[in-house]
Amino acid sequence: MSNPTVGEFTAERFAEYRTMRLKSGIKAETVNREHAYLRGVFNELRRLGMFKRENPLSSLRQVKTPERELSFLTLEQIESLLKALEARRSGDALLVTRLCLSTGARWSEAETLRPSQLRGGAVHFSNTKSGKNRSVPIGPEMAETLNAHLVERYGDGAKMANRYFHACMGAFRQAVKTAGLVLPEGQSTHVLRHTFASHFMMNGGNILVLQKILGHASLVMTMRYAHLAPDHLQEAVSLNPLASVRKREEEASQNGKNASRNGKG
Repeated sequence: MSNPTVGEFTAERFAEYRTMRLKSGIKAETVNREHAYLRGVFNELRRLGMFKRENPLSSLRQVKTPERELSFLTLEQIESLLKALEARRSGDALLVTRLCLSTGARWSEAETLRPSQLRGGAVHFSNTKSGKNRSVPIGPEMAETLNAHLVERYGDGAKMANRYFHACMGAFRQAVKTAGLVLPEGQSTHVLRHTFASHFMMNGGNILVLQKILGHASLVMTMRYAHLAPDHLQEAVSLNPLASVRKREEEASQNGKNASRNGKG
């Protein structure tokens, strides 16, 4: 865009820039993020009184993108992945994986977990992507495993340790290959978060509870998993018009039988 000033920036100018980016092979999701960032910049300038006109990007629509596949691991795949991680020398990647599967945490949240964040039978996540703290309960076995890992690593200095794990994403990726798992592009460790959410809903979890666990600011994000609930949209079976027609036919048939029996009586 040739570094325009705020006064020179227009929706048309950004639209031309966007078209050029798309033609060069940049993904629509990336361009949409740039759109959102710039729109936020102008909103903030307006709030500060430094830009008096309407936000130039307020009426420009983002590029339509197909809904991304949310892949999740089956129970068999989870078992294969855990076995592959158990075979590695370092136990960090295994425990981070287990923590993600237990809490729905992002990899970065689990990998950088500090001992002070584990208390009262829950993991307290801070400095999250949404900027809001959240707490997720864990079972006593997971808590004991984490604390035992800390003592094993630091010995007498465990109480002074500032984190449970070293960086271990590479070990996770290698284990994925060893287990023969094929993940959609760009998902990698994030498949663990999708796996938690998907199995939570398939096991009958509440969508509003899931929103709290995942820390989504909007329920719209969490609704991506709603279709996995056992009873999701089951009303379609009984409330569709064809079902109503069948019900009317059954009622008419039953009325006919009743009338016949009354006539004989």
